[in-house]
Amino acid sequence: MSKKDFYETLGIAKGASDSDIKKAYRKKAMKYHPDKYENASVKEKDVAEHKFKEVNDAYQVLSDGKKKSKYDRFGHDVFSQGGGAGAGGFGDFGGGGFEDTFGSFFGGGHGSHIEPGADLRYTVEITLEEAAKGVEKDVKYYRKGECHTCDGTGAKPGSKLKTCSRCNGNGRIKEIQRTMFGNFENVVECDVCHGSGKVPEKKCSKCHGTGIEKEKVEKNVKIPAGIDDGQRLRLGGMGEASENGGPNGDLYLFINVKEHAIFERHDSDLVCEVPISYTKAVVGGDIQIPTLDGAIKIKIPEGTQTGKVFRLRGKGMPSTRGGRIGDELVKVVVETPTKLNLDQKKLLQAFEDSLKDKNTGMKKGFFDKLKDLFK
Repeated sequence: MSKKDFYETLGIAKGASDSDIKKAYRKKAMKYHPDKYENASVKEKDVAEHKFKEVNDAYQVLSDGKKKSKYDRFGHDVFSQGGGAGAGGFGDFGGGGFEDTFGSFFGGGHGSHIEPGADLRYTVEITLEEAAKGVEKDVKYYRKGECHTCDGTGAKPGSKLKTCSRCNGNGRIKEIQRTMFGNFENVVECDVCHGSGKVPEKKCSKCHGTGIEKEKVEKNVKIPAGIDDGQRLRLGGMGEASENGGPNGDLYLFINVKEHAIFERHDSDLVCEVPISYTKAVVGGDIQIPTLDGAIKIKIPEGTQTGKVFRLRGKGMPSTRGGRIGDELVKVVVETPTKLNLDQKKLLQAFEDSLKDKNTGMKKGFFDKLKDLFK
């Protein structure tokens, strides 16, 4: 058990109300929750783990009327009086190690069973242009939130919480299942206090003692540049409130990038097809190419074949991790002319004949005439 003053750990004054203790605990628990340090350094993870343990140790005592009373009278000395409850200690802490404290968040450990609220899913639809530049979106949804009348305690304002008589404050009850092979004992969440170990003396009239009410949430969310279809963003603590004093669940934003009329995305590269005329493929020239930043001009060399791919450096998608921007890959498709008039057919036939006979040169101005006919 941590030797640091429990009130100092939660950042509250001695004599704080049950509601203030609960609010302070939620704030600190969310701040040091291990999920927030998944990508942190080993040192940062160790510090957060230690802080998270201290916060849970403090809440285990200050949220329990009897333990809090003993702590206020004797301080940490109460832990060195033999260790058992009969000697004035807290025998139901199960040793007070990090595994017990941390496990209580996810269903393990001893004492009250503190579960976080449910996670929520929300789909955000954006365009490819928005994915390339990054965008802010207003997210609106409904969730189970903390009752504003009782601050989530479930107790009528002015009344207090009391130890649950069903589970004696443990948050768990034992069930006996009788089978042909004998009786099996199973420990489950208390169906009266929902694992918190406490119930209101008088129920809040707004939430009827649940501590929960439906609320509408509106939040402006920044979608980072480079995000891809199917990726998700996690907003910690933006999910539903817990029904037994734990932290809120999380909100997961699933990104849906609309199909683009021109571009297909391949990782950080963009791919598109651009048609060019038969004459342009033969004699070459400039053409307009679409990009996410607007049309640009590139030069097509003479004799370009259909399927030729031109790479435009840095015209693709950025990476969400920073660094190199992808490229745009432009595949040209030569359009074969149809419904030719007599002059056009004669001109093309003369062109084909000239290719067969290497000794026959093309008359001056032939290609200019060819381009004029196929404009």
